[in-house]
Amino acid sequence: MKQKLFLILAVASLFLALWVGPATAEDSDVSRSTLAGLQGVAIIVEDLQPNVLKYAAKSGLSKAQVQQDAEKLLRDAGIRIVAGNDWLKTPGKPLLYISINTHETEKYWYAYDIKVELRQLATLDANPQLKTLATTWSLNITGQANIGTLNVIRKDAGVMVGRFVQAWKAGNGK
Repeated sequence: MKQKLFLILAVASLFLALWVGPATAEDSDVSRSTLAGLQGVAIIVEDLQPNVLKYAAKSGLSKAQVQQDAEKLLRDAGIRIVAGNDWLKTPGKPLLYISINTHETEKYWYAYDIKVELRQLATLDANPQLKTLATTWSLNITGQANIGTLNVIRKDAGVMVGRFVQAWKAGNGK
């Protein structure tokens, strides 16, 4: 019963957030056009939250594994991965940011939210001398898993990175 109530509340909240909430970046023609001409991306994966770590490794879910999966998907698509000094020299300093948030809803059950964003240098209209990293493309997905199915979080992260690859190709006319 608790799972059904949680799922209903999560879906309703997501619907309301999407319906009445302000849009920042998303996967649209406009956001895809911001990917045009980028020469590669750096990848940053946030640390997994401590509440899920003790079970995650048994399911193949780890920060390192999500990073490796993302790198492979990008390389397979012909998207250059840059790091360190190469990133600093890359026009726009594009950064693929992956965040996985988890919350234990009841014993052994976790709600999760995966966010994948492309951040790059942007100039502020009000102050053109100031540049900052801004999100120009993003997607997120929410779901629920138990300790025996945490691998679905890793799979969903891969799906989200795959959607970024599709957006990259569309934005670059491929």
